[in-house]
Order: sequence, then structure tokens, then C-alpha cells
Amino acid sequence: MASFEEAENNPETPSSPKKIYKDPDDGRQRFLLELEFVQCLANPTYIHYLAQNRHFEDEAFIGYLKYLLYWQRPEYMKFIMYPHCLYFLELLQNANFRNAMAHPSNKELAHRQQFFFWKNYRNNRLKHILPRPLPEPAAAPPAPAPPPPLPVQPVPPVPAATHGMLAASGAVPSPMPYGMPPGSAFGKSDIRSSGSERRKRKKEV
Repeated sequence: MASFEEAENNPETPSSPKKIYKDPDDGRQRFLLELEFVQCLANPTYIHYLAQNRHFEDEAFIGYLKYLLYWQRPEYMKFIMYPHCLYFLELLQNANFRNAMAHPSNKELAHRQQFFFWKNYRNNRLKHILPRPLPEPAAAPPAPAPPPPLPVQPVPPVPAATHGMLAASGAVPSPMPYGMPPGSAFGKSDIRSSGSERRKRKKEV
């Protein structure tokens, strides 16, 4: 009886080992609960709610936030769907940030900056990922087109009878419309010589 009473009074004896808590589902439920809570920190309104209800004044809650930093490790980070929660979890380690989030204006500021990040993140990231295109060389001005060739008018054919007449006469008619006919015995009158003759006749008279 004495040994049994001593064993009950002394819990460190080998006959009474400590009970170690073990999750019935190998920690799956705990994993899901902590994942859900960490991702709720991506919402500045929820952080403002925690600050308004003075959860950040509880030392146990501050220690719990420090414990949740293991979600920043790569093997756990792959389960995060809202990566902003890890950024806010890091900021919540600072007491100044925890106190500032109790004010509604700071909550609205954080929410607005988060919106601008979502709005411009893709374009800003593509500027650094995609290679910049090389500047295109200045194109030389096009050469002026050559003038179109003048149309060549076809020469009408000469009838065969005309060829026979020219061959028989042996002379080519003058192109001048008022010229003397070929073979004429009359010469061209000189205007200067006729004028001088008139002057001489006047003097004689």
C-alpha cells in the first residue's frame, strides 16, 4: 500500500508517465485553423478589428503571432493563397504598427495602398521581366518614282501610190505651205533691192 501511495504522490516515477497530447488527425485540423487565421491577416480591416478589441495588448497573443512566422518558410508558404498576409504578419511583430492599426485612418491608408499594389503590380513586374525592344533604325525616305514615259503616237502608214509618185518625180515637195513649186523659173524678190531702185528713180525725176 505504501508503494502505491508514493507512486500517486510522486508523478515523476516511471510507473506514471506523463500524458502527451496527440492530435487525432495528425495535426491536420490545427494546420487548417492556423492557415485560415494567417490568411485573414491579409485584410487590413481584420487587423483593425484585432487592434480595436485590444488583442494586441495580450502577451500570449503576441507570442502566438511570433510563432506563426514559420509560415514564411518555403515548405509552408506554398499553401498561402493571399501572400499579403505574410507581409502584414511581419509588420505585426512591430509594436508601433500594432498601435497604429487601431486608428481608422491608418486602416484606410493600408487598404488603399494595398489596392494600388494590386492595380499596378502586373504592369510594374512586366517592365522588369520582359526584355525591352531595341530601337528601330530610322527608315530612309523612299526614292522618287521616275516620270512615266511619254506615249509614242503611231505613224500612219503611207499609201503605196504616194511612194510611186515620189519616185517618178524625183523631187520632194517643200514643207513650207507658201513656198514656190519645184522647178519654178521665178526667183524670190528681194525687198531691199526694190526699195533702193525706187529711191534712184525719185532722184532722177
